[in-house]
Amino acid sequence: MEQEWVNEERGDEGLIEFYSSFRDMFEFFCKNTTIHGTVRLVCSSSNKMKTAFWTLLLLASFGMLYWQFALLFSQYWTYPVIMTMSVHSEPKMFPAITLCNLDPYRFDLVSEKLAELDQMAEEAIAGLYGYHTSIFPSRHKKDIRVKNLSKRGPANQNSSSFQLNHHISLVMLKEPDTGFKRKDSKVGFKLCNATGGNCFYKAYSSGVDTVKEWYRFHYMNIMSQLPVIINVSAQGEEIENLVYSCRYDGEPCRDSDYIHFHHPVYGSCYTFNKDGTDLFWKATKPGLSYGLSLILKAEHNDRLPLLSTVAGVQVMIHNHNQTPFLEHEGFDIRPGIVTNIGIRQDEVHRLGGNYGKCTTDGEDVDVKLLYNSSYTLQACLHSCFQHKMVEICGCGYYYYPLPPGAEYCNYNKHPAWGHCFYQLYNRLADHHLSCFSNCPKPCWESWYKLSAGTAKWPSTKSQDWILPILSRQKGYNSTFNRRDLAKVNIFYQQLSYKSVDESPVYTVNLLLSNMGSQWSLWFGSSVLSVVEMFELLLDIMVLSLILCYRRLKAKKTLTMSLPPTISSVNLTLENYRSTQEDLADDPNRAQANQNGGAIAKHKNGDLPYHSICNKMQTPELTPPVVLNRVRHIRDHCVTIDPSS
Repeated sequence: MEQEWVNEERGDEGLIEFYSSFRDMFEFFCKNTTIHGTVRLVCSSSNKMKTAFWTLLLLASFGMLYWQFALLFSQYWTYPVIMTMSVHSEPKMFPAITLCNLDPYRFDLVSEKLAELDQMAEEAIAGLYGYHTSIFPSRHKKDIRVKNLSKRGPANQNSSSFQLNHHISLVMLKEPDTGFKRKDSKVGFKLCNATGGNCFYKAYSSGVDTVKEWYRFHYMNIMSQLPVIINVSAQGEEIENLVYSCRYDGEPCRDSDYIHFHHPVYGSCYTFNKDGTDLFWKATKPGLSYGLSLILKAEHNDRLPLLSTVAGVQVMIHNHNQTPFLEHEGFDIRPGIVTNIGIRQDEVHRLGGNYGKCTTDGEDVDVKLLYNSSYTLQACLHSCFQHKMVEICGCGYYYYPLPPGAEYCNYNKHPAWGHCFYQLYNRLADHHLSCFSNCPKPCWESWYKLSAGTAKWPSTKSQDWILPILSRQKGYNSTFNRRDLAKVNIFYQQLSYKSVDESPVYTVNLLLSNMGSQWSLWFGSSVLSVVEMFELLLDIMVLSLILCYRRLKAKKTLTMSLPPTISSVNLTLENYRSTQEDLADDPNRAQANQNGGAIAKHKNGDLPYHSICNKMQTPELTPPVVLNRVRHIRDHCVTIDPSS
């Protein structure tokens, strides 16, 4: 490096040439860079006005450029997405179909309590509306016996010790305006917290809805006495079949094609093609003839008439291995008609990550699912609410699965659970609970669009031979009433389906392209110009280091060339003896004087003491001093007291 500097000073050409000053560097950059306008700073240096103008113009261009860059990055960091729709056509699996008969069971274990609840309901309706009803069925013929109870574990509480709370009763609420008639007044039931305070009335605008909700509230307390798990599919002849005829793609359905379960509100339910892995359910052609055709029993036994007030069949079409939430997505099939349901499938693919919150399989969700199925938003919300219910209210909601170690609510053990539940549910409905933020949407989601058509079935002529044939199937005993039957056909309208895919608006490539466009707009340059600017910054740093190194080295060299520091000399001539400088020419006299002695006088001329002085050779400490050609040599003297 030093050799290069020497070559630079001599004007010789070295292996690596570098700039001698920042001015040279800047001039070289302005003259040779591909950035437009910079050469004006050098060429017009003699005209200060032009130089100032082009300097301001370049600075303004830089400002506009980086303002545009800031806008681009701000848009990129918001991670916007665009929805792209595409249409695909290919053979696919038939969806899962869930059917329920809308007639929940009366289990013998709680039949007495249900009969007591029915009696309470009869009295409440009679007291409020003056109507005496006889809609409740005979208990001894409709009850379902829970078999092998000891093998399935005890109920949450001994059902014989459970008592209905008659204080939670239906009452007529007074309206603020006394001018309203009685028939316009609301009906509700009162709920309070554990201390009996903070009470409110659970009421609806319709008296029918209020009676149903009141009955449902007591029903959940009674049903909490049952074992947590009941295998209703093993109840033998007491469980009547819902499906009389089943065909798919012209072939009869098999026993392995469906599973049976019981819903506490919707009754006996069947799910066809639950897993979606059997090639038997592969849809290769669209149309009614290639779908699922079912003849269902729509007879309403009215086991719990205040709990289920709809006659017919509840149907839900959903994805495979998903829990059917009939209360949210199900629809009813009317008895005495044939319903043709055409389905079309849509899919959505979400990006997730920075572009939106979604989950692939639910493993990264904070909420632990209580359903033995794949992740769905409804399953997550129900699980989250149940966890909150157990945490805040101390017990679980009967219609949702329980977390480990929890028990279902009943007002004998948890008197204020109803007050807690309705307030918590209102918070969930108002999005004030954290469940909606903790439960993201699936990154892949599929749903079905339905279109339905209905017709009378069987017709007046055809029912004369259809009903007798059905009466011989599976012990069917009918009064030959077409209102006890329903037929449903479910099929793909077309195998093509729409796929909606999210894609980022700004990718890295698009961001770089937009940045390059802005750079070219304001400076008319390219990527190589950016490299030149980085090279300039690198040269500035290197030249700064070189100049700093030169300055430090020059300072160090100057310090080494200075004369050594001489110790300070005391010029006081006290205790010095004077000799003529020319005595040094006579060696003998000089020697004699050097070896001679002297008596030091006091300042007043007296001689109180005798001082014997001998010359000591200490040039380092007391060097001789020459003033006006007179040498002053300090002697080390020993003072002797004459009196001693």
